[in-house]
Amino acid sequence: MHSRRLVLRFSKEIVDKPIITNLVRHYNLNFNILKAQIFPRKEGMLVMELQGSMPDFEKGIRYLEEVGVAVEPVGQGIRRDEEKCYQCGSCTAVCPTGALHVKRPEMEVLFDSELCSACELCVKTCTVRAMIVTFDRTLA
Repeated sequence: MHSRRLVLRFSKEIVDKPIITNLVRHYNLNFNILKAQIFPRKEGMLVMELQGSMPDFEKGIRYLEEVGVAVEPVGQGIRRDEEKCYQCGSCTAVCPTGALHVKRPEMEVLFDSELCSACELCVKTCTVRAMIVTFDRTLA
């Protein structure tokens, strides 16, 4: 079974369509919503984990793109500014997925973007603002 965390962006023209229902019904996929927001202009953003067989997963992603949903992997827009981070570890205490963890015995804070759910708790906790969550495709 293939599983991936994704950010889905819905324009105001499609935000009220049953897109996720169709994704599950027609492409045999399972999902877990990690975060969802509707913005003032009625645009939508959904962070979800999508699971299914690889062929179904690929068909489902094509469907999303065909109906106008912008699809991007979660880790693409999340990064840590290594120059600002001084390895205090406070972010590891609030990370619910273990994406931020301490490597022992070096006591180095490591970030695994594949495990990140984009909950943004690390951003709020980091006193030097080393964690950046933007969902902007231009960030690596």
